[in-house]
Amino acid sequence: MTDDVEVSALAINVTVPEHLRWTDERRGQVFELQTLNVRLLPDGSLAAKAYGRPVEGGRGGYVSFRVPDRPDLAALVASAADRAAARWSAHTGLGS
Repeated sequence: MTDDVEVSALAINVTVPEHLRWTDERRGQVFELQTLNVRLLPDGSLAAKAYGRPVEGGRGGYVSFRVPDRPDLAALVASAADRAAARWSAHTGLGS
């Protein structure tokens, strides 16, 4: 292992279970938030953005939103980070 390797970001994508999903509005359009992008910041803290699709369907863009300050969502983010850490530490190298 070399000390000169600089890792600029670690990020995971997490599917929000249906019972934890919520809706939010942007420019008059309602979105259901279905996934989270969680980043591990250099100081060891986590940052998350939520992404969703228009409730009315169609080919609307995949838009990002702030993750609400809710204990159940904070627990989901923490659990996902723990699971990702375990998977990263058990990696088996590049596939063939």
